[in-house]
Amino acid sequence: MAKINLLPWRAERRKQRQQEFLTMLGVAGAIGVLISVLIVMYYVGQIKGQENRNTYLTEQISLLDKQIAEIAELDKKKAGLLRRKQVIEELQASRSQMVHLFDELARTIGDGTQITSLAQNGNDLTLLGRAQSNARVSSYMRNLEASGWMENPDLDIIELRGSDPALPNEFSLKVKLKNPEDKPPGAPADAAAAAPAAPLPEGAAPAPAAAAAPATVATPAPATVPAQPATISTPAPAAGGKP
Repeated sequence: MAKINLLPWRAERRKQRQQEFLTMLGVAGAIGVLISVLIVMYYVGQIKGQENRNTYLTEQISLLDKQIAEIAELDKKKAGLLRRKQVIEELQASRSQMVHLFDELARTIGDGTQITSLAQNGNDLTLLGRAQSNARVSSYMRNLEASGWMENPDLDIIELRGSDPALPNEFSLKVKLKNPEDKPPGAPADAAAAAPAAPLPEGAAPAPAAAAAPATVATPAPATVPAQPATISTPAPAAGGKP
């Protein structure tokens, strides 16, 4: 006898398909949630990595700012040391200038003239003194001009107000300090070497080098002790006057 299934198989099949659909739907939802979580975690990691990089860059910028400040401070110290070095070099180069200066002041001062004070500002020297007359001051200025360590004397003021009757004129003048050993730029080292050789007469043989050597090595007289010119000799002071 044939078996007949009287159960509602269509309803059971529909129910089974609904369960399968719900299962697949749940699995798809879980997969979607998992993917979303993974995406969120990825972007959160990227943001944290960028924040870490930003923090590292900020720290490095702060370190560089400190190093720049230290470099600026070192540059200031370097500039100060260079200025000190320049001052020391200038003092080293002109250490004998004061000795020659006072020696020249003693050499150039004449009778009837007296220096009361002097002040130096760089290469400018201001001399204050008293003189017997205006001619004495003019003679003293000529002596300064002839000196090898001073030049360009400029008389600021001369007044007849001194308390000493022998030296009634008070004056103030300025001079420029110089070093006679310093040569102007472009000047030849030796005048004999710079001058052109004189032409030899026709048929004359040139002199040997050994014979010409003494003429080229002759040294000029030192500029530190200039000869007193005859034009600056001053007359004797008046009777009863102090030298």
